[in-house]
Parts: sequence; structure tokens; C-alpha cells
Amino acid sequence: MIEYPQQLHLPKDYLIRKANEFLAEDAPDGDKTTLGTVDSSIVSKAAIQAEEDLIFAGEALFDVFFDTDTFTVKRNYSDGEKVQQGGIICEIAGPSAEILQKERVLLNIIQRLCGISTLTKKYVDIANPYNVKILDTRKTTPGLRLFEKYAVAVGGGYNHRLDLSSGILIKDNHIMAAGGVANAIEKLKRKGFGLPIELEVDNFSQIAEGIRAGADGFLLDNMSPEQTYEAVELIRSNPGGQDYFIESSGGITLDIIGEYARTGINAVSIGALTHSVAASEIHMEFE
Repeated sequence: MIEYPQQLHLPKDYLIRKANEFLAEDAPDGDKTTLGTVDSSIVSKAAIQAEEDLIFAGEALFDVFFDTDTFTVKRNYSDGEKVQQGGIICEIAGPSAEILQKERVLLNIIQRLCGISTLTKKYVDIANPYNVKILDTRKTTPGLRLFEKYAVAVGGGYNHRLDLSSGILIKDNHIMAAGGVANAIEKLKRKGFGLPIELEVDNFSQIAEGIRAGADGFLLDNMSPEQTYEAVELIRSNPGGQDYFIESSGGITLDIIGEYARTGINAVSIGALTHSVAASEIHMEFE
């Protein structure tokens, strides 16, 4: 069965590097408004509050943005916990000017992570009773992939391949360029990468070809629930059929995921978790 490494934590050095990058983008020559209005000696307390119910993700960011030697940071929620509308996610006390300069960047990242984890949890709650995994895709924001895949894991989902180097997925354009399903799989086997081979298919003849050529799993692309039932039956009826990894993908929304989860597949991959998710609504208030 195909499985990929999971993004279960965000490395500290990665967080520091990204935070510095984001802050430099937002204030390349300082925060002129704050520099002109707030004296460096002023100290404030600020609270980050949820404006809607959400699944929180991003607790490690607070200590990266606010040095604990200078700031007091009180986290009221851990990653994966539900925050109800009005809940105070975190309280920060320290130099006002630095809080103001970092406010927007910090909120932008946390809002996006919470949006991803919250949406993922909704899919997971529907799929879990059928023992079906919710997977992300590589349809991530450039430069934010580790953040976004981490947020999927926080929401109870699973990470598909992290990048093009860590997994093999033969898609329709690979099939065309390689001269067919069999050619693509045979060429990969000769290369000896030592990675399982997953094949994207949109018809039953490609499934049959993939089985004969030795694919390890199948991505059923844009198939209806009825077609998915048939495809699963075809795959599972072969010797060792229970060992094949089968995922469905392509426009599967919350309204219809239950129909797919009942078909006998192992997973559903959903690009919308990261490519078009709405950020959760949160804000910061000074006290």
C-alpha cells in the first residue's frame, strides 16, 4: 500500500527563515506608520481572537515571531484544537511597535493555516467512518508548501507526495509523452528509483494496462461514484488486489464525498484544501 512521509511538524530553522523573509517583504525599510506614531518605550498587550469557529494551526509561529526574552506569549490553544467564535487564541505582551510591525504577517499565515485545517477536518469527519484518508496535493502556494501540508495534517488529513522527488505519479501527459501506459511503467522500472508507482487513469482500459504492467496504485481521475465502484471491483478482483492503493480525485466536494467514501477506495485527494481554501477570520486587538 502506498504511503508517504507526513508533515507532522515545522522545523524551527525553516520557520525562522520564512518569518524573516515574510517580514522583510512587508517592511523592507521599516514600518513607517509605527515608527512615526509609537515610541519604542511603549509596551502593550494584544489578543488574537477567532471571528468564527475553526481548527487551530500554527502554534509554533508565536515563539518565532516574538522572542520570549522580550515578550510574554500565552497560547490558549494547541494545534488541532477547535476554537469557537470569540475564542482568544493567544495573548502577547511586549513592545508595542514590534507587535504592530509583525501583526499582519503573522495573522496572514495563521489565517491560511487555520482555513486549511478547518476545511480538512470537515472532509475527514465524513470520510473517517469508511476508513478513507483525505489527502492533499501539490496544488500548494509556492513558498508555503510545508506550512500548507502541515495544516492538512493538523486537520486530520494525510500528505500525498511532498514533491516530484519523493513519489511517482504517472499522469495523462506522462502517458502521452512516454508512448502509453506500459511504456511509462516499464521505463520507470528500468530506472530503479525504488519508489512505488501510482498511475492516474480515466478509463478502465488504462486500469487493465496498469495492472499488467505492474503499477502499485491508481488515481481514479474524474470518475463518477458509479464508475468508481466498477473500477474498484476491477482492481480488487485481481491477484493481490487488496494491496493496491486506490484514490479518487477531481472535483470531489463536501456534498458528494460520502458517495465516494463508500466505494471501497483508500483515499480521496483534494486540491481545494490548499489551492482555493478561504482563510479563517481572526484578528488582533490591543488591550
